[in-house]
Amino acid sequence: MDYFIIVLLVLLSGMFSGLTLGLLSIKKNDLERKIKLGDRRAKKIYSIRKNGNFLLCVLLIGNVAVNAAISIYLSNLASGFIAGVIATSLIVLFGEIIPQSFCAKYGFLIGYRLVWLVKIFSFILYPLAAPLAWVLNKILGEEIPTIWSKEELKEIIKTHEDSSCSDIDADEERILIGALSFSNKRVRDVMTPRDVVHAYGEHQVLNNTILKEIKKSGFSRIPVYAKRVDNIIGILFVKNLIDIEKNIKISRVVKRDKIIKVSPNKKIDSLLNLFAKEKKHLAVVFERSKFVGVITLEDIVEEVFRIEIVDETDTHEDLRVFAKKNNLVKKYAPTNY
Repeated sequence: MDYFIIVLLVLLSGMFSGLTLGLLSIKKNDLERKIKLGDRRAKKIYSIRKNGNFLLCVLLIGNVAVNAAISIYLSNLASGFIAGVIATSLIVLFGEIIPQSFCAKYGFLIGYRLVWLVKIFSFILYPLAAPLAWVLNKILGEEIPTIWSKEELKEIIKTHEDSSCSDIDADEERILIGALSFSNKRVRDVMTPRDVVHAYGEHQVLNNTILKEIKKSGFSRIPVYAKRVDNIIGILFVKNLIDIEKNIKISRVVKRDKIIKVSPNKKIDSLLNLFAKEKKHLAVVFERSKFVGVITLEDIVEEVFRIEIVDETDTHEDLRVFAKKNNLVKKYAPTNY
C-alpha cells in the first residue's frame, strides 16, 4: 500500500507539472483559430484553457500539494536525509523532467486526454485557486494574444514549406510570401521605365508601318501624348484597331477618359485597389509633371506571385531589367515617340 501511494503521488506530481507546461504553452488564440476550423479537440481544451490564470493556480497548487505529500509520506518511511534524497530524486525525475519532456512535445494530445481530470481538480481546488486567479486577473489583466509581424509570418511559412509534415508546397510559399511583401513595394519599384515604354503622338497616322510596329510590340494598351511625351492624354487600346480604317490618326481612336496618373511613391497595394475600383489595367507614372513610366495590373500580379508572366509576344522577360542593362532608366529620353 505504501508503494502504491508513493507511485500515485509521483504520477499526480508528473501530471500537474507536465500539464502546467503543456496546456499553458498552448495560446488561446491558437485554440480559437482551431475551433473556427472545426477542431473538436481544441474546443475541449479551450474549456479549461480559456481562464489561464485559474488553470495555472489549479495546476501549481496541486503540484505543490502533491510534492509536499510525497516528502511527508517518505519521511515516515525513512530517515530525514534518505527521505529527502528519495523524494527529490522521484520529484525531479518522474515529477518534472520526464512528464515535462513528453508534454513539451505532445502537450496538445495529452491535454486533450486529461481535460476531464483537470476539471475534477479544478472543482476540488476551486476555493483556493479562484481567489488567487481573481487577484492575478486584476493585476495582470487578460492574456495578450500572439501577433506575428510580416517578417515572422514569412519565416513561419518558410519553415512549414521545409517540413515534411506540412502541406504547404513551394508554389504556395512563393505566393504567400509575395502577398505579404507586395504592400511594401512602391510604384517606382515595379513600373516599366519611360525609355522602354511604347507610346505615340495623337497625330500619328496609323499606316501599315505603325500597325506592324504595334503588332510586333505585343502591348495591348499604349499611352498617347499630345505634342510632347510628358503630356499623356489617353490610352490606345490595340483591340480597337481590328478592322479599323487605315491611315487615320490615333486621335480618332484614343480613349481619353479616366486616365490613372500616379506618383512613383504610391504603394502598389493602394494602386491595386484603384485598378479594381476604376476597372483599369494601366496607370501612367508622373514625377513632378514629368512622365517617367507606366505600371500595369500585370506588374502588380507578378509581384504577388513572384514570377515573371511572359507571353508569346514579349520580346523581353523583364523590361525594367532590360532598361537597367542599357542604362535607360535615368535618361528619360523616349525612343518610340
